[in-house]
Amino acid sequence: MLSLYRPGTGPWHRMPPGPKALILLLLVLGVSLLPTAWPSAVVAVGVCVLCYVVPDVGMRELGRQVWALRWLVVVAFGIPCIFLGVEAATVGTARIVAAVALAGLLALTTPVAALLDVVERALGPLRIVGVDASRVALLLVVALGTVPTLARLAREVRDAQRARGARGIRVFVVPFLVLALRHADDLGDALTARGVR
Repeated sequence: MLSLYRPGTGPWHRMPPGPKALILLLLVLGVSLLPTAWPSAVVAVGVCVLCYVVPDVGMRELGRQVWALRWLVVVAFGIPCIFLGVEAATVGTARIVAAVALAGLLALTTPVAALLDVVERALGPLRIVGVDASRVALLLVVALGTVPTLARLAREVRDAQRARGARGIRVFVVPFLVLALRHADDLGDALTARGVR
């Protein structure tokens, strides 16, 4: 429920979780710090494509990641386009999509237990100031799985409404919100049952 993980034997799957998380984090930071110019959008997209064109991941998974963000992409491009211009909006949107897709790559190729372990080890030194590393790790893993889970729920609602012949945003929103709230409630119950409060 908390992960996009897909088993495989490709390079990203074989890489140890710690170095993989560090590499992808550096790539996200690098993409985020690109200057606001047309070549930056090309670089951001290129980085994503290069990271996904490997065995056991593939461009289909990248397409699924981007498709799940389609409404965010519309908003992230549309609003800056009005105030900052097409170039800035394009680069900003490319940065967002690249960052989410690279984070998704970590989830696709790393089991949830390994993700939790990496985050806990990284946050270990913060225990001296009262940070509960295991709770923070769980929070990050849950957050990482939220977007794809909501995308899956949206697809289920869309398919069910199409099968009934219903069209339009109104017939989509209410069932989607009900499913999303039910999922959040189930997730809360599962975490409570495991002693997370």
